[in-house]
Amino acid sequence: MMDALPPRQLSAPPAPARPARFETWIALPLRLAWRQLRFEKARLLAAIAGVLFACVLVFMQLGFRSALFDSATALLSAMRAELFLINPLTTASFRPEPIPRIRAHQALALPEVAQSVPVYMAQASWRNPVDGSRRAIQLIGFDVEARAMQFTGLEALTDSLKRADAVAFDRRSRPEFGPVADLLREGGGSLRVQVANRLVDVVGLVDIGPSFGADGNLVLSETNFRRLLPDRLPSNTDLVAIRLAPGADVAAAQRRLREILPPDVTVLTQAELVAWERRYWEEATPIGFIFGFGSVMGLIVGMVIVYQILFSDVANHLREYATLKAIGYSDGRLSRVVLGAAMLLAVLGFVPGALLSWYLYGVVGEATFLPLAMDIGRLLGVFGMIFGMCAAAGLLAMRKLRDADPADMF
Repeated sequence: MMDALPPRQLSAPPAPARPARFETWIALPLRLAWRQLRFEKARLLAAIAGVLFACVLVFMQLGFRSALFDSATALLSAMRAELFLINPLTTASFRPEPIPRIRAHQALALPEVAQSVPVYMAQASWRNPVDGSRRAIQLIGFDVEARAMQFTGLEALTDSLKRADAVAFDRRSRPEFGPVADLLREGGGSLRVQVANRLVDVVGLVDIGPSFGADGNLVLSETNFRRLLPDRLPSNTDLVAIRLAPGADVAAAQRRLREILPPDVTVLTQAELVAWERRYWEEATPIGFIFGFGSVMGLIVGMVIVYQILFSDVANHLREYATLKAIGYSDGRLSRVVLGAAMLLAVLGFVPGALLSWYLYGVVGEATFLPLAMDIGRLLGVFGMIFGMCAAAGLLAMRKLRDADPADMF
C-alpha cells in the first residue's frame, strides 16, 4: 500500500502593492503646494516676509521678557546659600523691607546652620568721575569673608574690600556711570569716586549686570555700607543668607527655622526666593504683560498675512482644485495641500527670522547690557508658535475649497 502523499502547501497570494503612506499623505501635497507657491514669486516673498516679521517680533518680545527675569534674579541667583530670611512684606530685592538683624544670630541656634550672613541692599547716588553727573546705583553690603556671594572677580578682592571706604564696581553697569574700568586701569588699580556724598575707593571689578531695578551695582563690606548710609539702623538688615553644614537636609532645616523664628521673617530656599522676585515682575508690574501681549500681536499679524496669501492662492486656482475634485480628489486630500503650503511658509519664514533674531540679540545685548541669549528651548517654542500660526491661517483658508465645485466650473 502506497504511503499517502503529504498535503500540498498552499501559499497565500501576495498582497497588492499599496502606495507608501508618506508619499500619499505628505510628499505629494508638499510637492504640489511648493509648485503652487513658487508660481507667484512676489506673493511668496510677501508671505515669507510676513512670517519673518512675526518670528522676529515674537523672538524679541520673549527675549526681552526672559532678560527681564534673568537680570532681576541675577543677584539672588549668585548667592551661595541654601536658605534665606526675608521680610514677608518685601516685594522686590531692589526695595527690601528691613528685618531685625538678630534673626541672623537666632538662626545659628540650629546645629545644621554653618553661617548666617546679613546682606544689606540700598540705592545711593553715584557721581560720574568724568562729567560729574549723578545716577542711582545699588549698594550690596555683606561680610566679604563669609563667601556668601559668588560674583566673578569677588574672591580676588576679599582682602582689598576689608579696607575702609573700599568698594568693587560692577563692570557690566550702564556706561552712564563713566569709563570706570579704563580709569581704574590708568590709576593702577584704584579710583576715587563720590558715592552718597562720601569719597570711596574703587579697588576692583566684579560681574553682576544691570536689571530693570538697578542700572549698576557696588559691592562693599558691611562696615563700609554703614559708613555710606549712617542713617540706616544697625539693628536691621535686608536679607539673611544661611549656609548649611555639608549633608544637611534643606527641607528639614527650613521647617525647623520656621518653627523657632518669629513671623516677621519668611524662610525661603534659593529657588523660592528667585520665584518670589520673578512673581513680582510678572504680576505686580505691567512689563511682563506687555511683552506677552506684543508676542500675541505679532502672531496675529503674521497669521493675517499668511491667511491672505493662502486664501488668494486658493481663490486664483479654484478651477484647478475643481478639476482635481472631478477626477476623484477629496476635500481632505486637497486640504493637505493648503496645510502643506502653510507648513512650507512656516519653515521658510522661521529660518531667516531665527538668524536675524540671533543677530539682533547680540546688538541689543551690547547696547542694553541685558542677558539676551538664544537657546534651544526658545527656538523650539517659537517654531511651534509660528507653525501653529501658519496652520491656523491654512485652516481658515481651506474654507474657500468648498467653492471648488466641478458642476459650477464646467
